[in-house]
Amino acid sequence: MNDSTNGIGRILFDVGSLYDRLRTLEDRRQRRGIRYPLPVALLMMVLAKLAGEDTPHGMATWLRYRRETLCHYLGFERGTTPHATTLGRILAGAIVVETLDQLVGEYLVAIQEAAIVEETSEGQPLEAVTIDGKTLRGTIPRGESQGTHLLAAYLPAQGIVLMQLVVGQKENEIVVAPQLLDTVDLRGKVVTGDAMHAQVNLAEQILQGGGNYLFVVKDNHPQTYEALDRLFTEPEMRPGFSPVTKDFQRVVVWNKAHGRLESRCLTSSTMLNDYLNWPGLAQVMCIERRTTDLVTGTITAQKRYAITSLSPQQAPPHELLRLQRQHWHIENGLHYCRDVTFAEDASRVRSAYAQRVIAALNNLTLGIIRRYQQHSSIPDERRRYCAQPQLALRLLLAAPS
Repeated sequence: MNDSTNGIGRILFDVGSLYDRLRTLEDRRQRRGIRYPLPVALLMMVLAKLAGEDTPHGMATWLRYRRETLCHYLGFERGTTPHATTLGRILAGAIVVETLDQLVGEYLVAIQEAAIVEETSEGQPLEAVTIDGKTLRGTIPRGESQGTHLLAAYLPAQGIVLMQLVVGQKENEIVVAPQLLDTVDLRGKVVTGDAMHAQVNLAEQILQGGGNYLFVVKDNHPQTYEALDRLFTEPEMRPGFSPVTKDFQRVVVWNKAHGRLESRCLTSSTMLNDYLNWPGLAQVMCIERRTTDLVTGTITAQKRYAITSLSPQQAPPHELLRLQRQHWHIENGLHYCRDVTFAEDASRVRSAYAQRVIAALNNLTLGIIRRYQQHSSIPDERRRYCAQPQLALRLLLAAPS
């Protein structure tokens, strides 16, 4: 296919490509004076982000130094690239950010599905969807403590964000989580969340959507927490008495790295299924983590409890431990990459709305890099695309593969 409007000659692109999807976005700018069509401007920004630029000034400078190549491949007859001010205005008001977030999720799922080899579902691990929030630090006004907070639904195994929604200043993640899950196909997936998301109504919604849940439980649910603590704490027995027989199943995993020896023990049980008032409850569990610093000999121990609708047949202890550990991938696989590699927390963009759009573009860029990754390092991948902009452009104009 090709495009031939607003100074564009022929752009050859495949149906379903990123550029094709960007053409469906509504442009909220006034038509008079538009030099750069929205899909072209956004495509240029994604190219610059893939190449390692994260600020409007950096993106504009990178584009300017490659304007001949880019204008040739994009068929842009003006022979120019957008100024940083133009990019800033587009970020601050040209896009409906909720629509962009949805487009990003659908595109990333499409490029991941295109890479999956057809296999039978038998024996495949359960797929987790992690929900967790992140505050854009650059949106926190001086002297205040609150800024724009985003709640994301994340596929840790693929490293992609399905959708993210803003949490209003008078709301919290508990209010927004049901809205977020309404946008996600939950069939056959396991939704994992921390103690804040352990809510009865959210568990019911997940089950009705065809999924399962695995929630950490703390003392925000005192009855549940106390029951779990009694079950997994061995009582002191008087002479002549023996403890009640329990149906515990257990797995222990050891790991040695970074000067630490770590053990993780997960113990599961079905003994509270009929006692606790949680929809579809099938197992409860205790996760114990013990870490030894091999230099100082310091030992630290941590214990947490969790509940799930997965039966022992669906998820034995080793599978529960995998799912529980996978939940925290959102911290180093998404939040850390956006904060550090994409310099999201250090952003000096003044518009909070623009920072939300940048966060969506960061999710998109990170998902593309992960799909076609050849190096273990994300920065090295960005250097590769910086050196080969034609390669990056071909990926964005081609159908998912």
